[in-house]
Amino acid sequence: MKNALLEKKHSLVEKLGVVIENRDQLPPVASRIISYVVLNGKVGTTFDDLVVNLCASKSTISTHLNHLVDLKQLEYFTKQGDRKKYYIISKCHIINHINKMIDNWNTEKELHLEMKSYKKEANELIPDHADKFSLEFHNSYITYLDEVTKSVLKLIEKIEHN
Repeated sequence: MKNALLEKKHSLVEKLGVVIENRDQLPPVASRIISYVVLNGKVGTTFDDLVVNLCASKSTISTHLNHLVDLKQLEYFTKQGDRKKYYIISKCHIINHINKMIDNWNTEKELHLEMKSYKKEANELIPDHADKFSLEFHNSYITYLDEVTKSVLKLIEKIEHN
């Protein structure tokens, strides 16, 4: 890989690693492992690749790698005639992460529906039209949540069928 592209990859490993670390409450090395595996894609990543590119000890990489496999965030495959394991992101992990996002959006939607209902009731008791609550934001946000959820459900279907 060319030096500029390799530097870009290492920079992305760090940036994505920080996001994963904060989002999933994982240790820094585990987060960097996941981000490196994501950036390597379906060709997979070997243990040796991780040791060399993440500049961590073999025992540290091994511990975190085994933990990520146990958590079903990573899975591996082998190639005939090659004793190495090639790690990739688990489809199950991706789908679980997306489902958590959908659950959060559904919770937000329910809250906005309740707030909208409350404001609608309150508006009936407010005589001056200028003082009434606007429901436009809630309507737009609920529509947005419906559309993004529908779009992400299509993404899950694509992931499951690939």
